[in-house]
Amino acid sequence: MALIAAAALAGCTSGTTEATPDPTGTTAPGSTAPGTTATATPAPSRAPTGRTPEGTLLMADFGGDTVTFVDPGRDGSGEGGAPIASVEVGTAPYGLVVGEDGRAWVATAEGVAVVDTQRRARLGTVPYETETGPVTTGEYRGGGMGIALAPDGRHVYVGVNVPGGNGTVEVIDTATREVTGVADVGRRPFDVDVSPDGREVYATGHDSFDVTAVDADTLRTRRMEVAPYGTEGGLGSWLKPHYAVVRPEDGRLLLPFEGERLAVLDPRTGEVTVERMTANTHQHGVALAPDGTVLVVGTGPIGADDEDPSLTVRTPDGKERIVPLDGPHEDVAVSADGRIAYVTGGFTRDGYWNGITVVDLDDEEDDEKDEPVRLEAGNRPLGIAIL
Repeated sequence: MALIAAAALAGCTSGTTEATPDPTGTTAPGSTAPGTTATATPAPSRAPTGRTPEGTLLMADFGGDTVTFVDPGRDGSGEGGAPIASVEVGTAPYGLVVGEDGRAWVATAEGVAVVDTQRRARLGTVPYETETGPVTTGEYRGGGMGIALAPDGRHVYVGVNVPGGNGTVEVIDTATREVTGVADVGRRPFDVDVSPDGREVYATGHDSFDVTAVDADTLRTRRMEVAPYGTEGGLGSWLKPHYAVVRPEDGRLLLPFEGERLAVLDPRTGEVTVERMTANTHQHGVALAPDGTVLVVGTGPIGADDEDPSLTVRTPDGKERIVPLDGPHEDVAVSADGRIAYVTGGFTRDGYWNGITVVDLDDEEDDEKDEPVRLEAGNRPLGIAIL
């Protein structure tokens, strides 16, 4: 898998909009850096001073036009955690991705914001070349949705939603912060992923029941239908693809559907095989742990027989553990050691909450388990990354 409204950034029609970062890289306790707003008054130990600690969470606030930095608490467990600071990035940020250089690329309704995560300052915004209409908020707003970074860090790929039509993938050169290419893809590109070798980019078209493969060099495209329930109902159907994750050992894409079916797409042939899932709930975000465990966010029921929100923990051999969640959630990130999952409470539809649920993945089904920890932070958070 990966992935969020009232202030508009000036100068977003062309070029890059610059913000002035704190030249010292520090901000005095009780104050905020330029382009920064506090989500909550941080405790003195968490005041936004110095450089951002490793392991800090970064999430896109779809309802707040910001990204929020969050202390994940003791040993990353969520216990004692709290927001550190927030940085303004533009209207309705959705997905985000962070490079090894510490820059975050955030897909907003206006363009892709670039954030220095160490100094917690916005460096600029790369406007879209795709015409998306007026800048708006809400679930169907135009602008960036899914976003991914090339393995070599030289390009960012962002899926751009065009209300009422097919979307695009725009290619951004990370050195120049300019759009260098545009490829046509399906409707509402919820998620964007890249092949392990960096040769192809995959845009998951939510409203067109497909994944579009984009050649990273030529920008030629191939459409592959992914519809294990069929396409009946069209735009009104709930049974559509949302998020995907690329399995590194074979390059196949894993796309969960409704806690019942896992579509496994071979992008070389377009062939889709289906594996059984057990959560029986509408599903959105997906992530892959280092050991190959798949984590899938269940947002809650869409039918009378569906189950409540959950996090599916699916091992490489297909065994599943279902962790109940309190209320709808959207996306998930997993710690580098595969021990902890962080699930955002934003949700693209109503029913969201402002925070993150922290799930200890070491808990075994037959053992006495700790309850997931709810960590209040942000404003309708969607995309999330671990710094």
